[in-house]
Amino acid sequence: MEKILITRKQFISIAAGTLALAGITGYSVSDKSNYIRSESEADMGKTSLTADERAILYLASLAPSGHNTQPWFVNYIEPYHWIIGNDKNKWLPGVDPTQRETMLSIGAFLQNLEYAAGNLGYDCDFVLLAASSQEENVMEVRLVRSTVRVYDIEKIRQRRTVRSHYRNEVLKKEDIKFLIGNDEDNIHFIPNTSTQCQWLSEQTLEANRIQSYRDAAQKELSEWIRFSSIDAEKYLDGLTMAGMEIEGIFGWYLRNFYGKEDVMKKGFREQSIDKVSKQVAQSAGWILITSKDDSVASLLETGKRMERLFLNVREKNIALHPMTQVLEEASTNQILPGSVGLSQPVQFILRVGYLKNYPEPVSLRRPVERFLRV
Repeated sequence: MEKILITRKQFISIAAGTLALAGITGYSVSDKSNYIRSESEADMGKTSLTADERAILYLASLAPSGHNTQPWFVNYIEPYHWIIGNDKNKWLPGVDPTQRETMLSIGAFLQNLEYAAGNLGYDCDFVLLAASSQEENVMEVRLVRSTVRVYDIEKIRQRRTVRSHYRNEVLKKEDIKFLIGNDEDNIHFIPNTSTQCQWLSEQTLEANRIQSYRDAAQKELSEWIRFSSIDAEKYLDGLTMAGMEIEGIFGWYLRNFYGKEDVMKKGFREQSIDKVSKQVAQSAGWILITSKDDSVASLLETGKRMERLFLNVREKNIALHPMTQVLEEASTNQILPGSVGLSQPVQFILRVGYLKNYPEPVSLRRPVERFLRV
């Protein structure tokens, strides 16, 4: 979510004086040093990983996750034999008390892992270990030499969540078919011309309003925003100004003068709601992804399904923006299934639309050594 605390008129007044003191050169250097993914990828320590293992695990880690927490770890058993784990330190109990979203994110991680491994000539032998979403050890994986299954891994590197500048034109029929493929039982497109779309937009705004004033959720958000480049470089996860698409002088100002305490203020909450209102008014509709049930196996498979969808949209200049607040707030979640006419559990709600230009990925990633346990 994009969060802005002060009005632009107030900002311009404050920033003008600040820039006069700091100097334009200082602004330019700060803006250019806003931490980027390529820098974190090069930050590698010394381990016994082979080059193939490191490459596969890094690509796996480019999966999306709520607040960009990256809630996985890898327990290294022996070469090409790992356990993919659920890092409790990365949980979001304020918005995800059952760790449903955590399992979905780990599923996306597993999908990237499978593609990256196949591209280097390995089959993945997966064994599910977890019976609940709270268990630490989720999936055992062994990589076995096989034939190369060529996959364009640049799709993994270039995957990005885009929040702004959606065009309102209706998705072409051939593009809808391309996105859904043979997954019509689990991927459901709701066009912006439908009453269901209007309902989802209204309920998304309402759920965001509820969540913005629910202190537990807002406090949790504040812990994961990396306002400063120093914090971004330190943690290599969370939500940066670039990731939230707050750029230029305004982004520079927030990076240098705001902190987590500001997230709890009324102005921050109100402008967050206003931003969501503008976002939901700008799209081609919504995509809902369902699963047969809420078991760990189903959640992991649904996370893999979502990642496959994310990896395909860029070539069509289509953007996806997960807006899960309807699922996270009890009052809106209870009325969702009947209102959209779906019998299976909804696990993802994605705003969808065409872009004129696709931006490059900017979300931070921890190097492999930071989530590896030996």
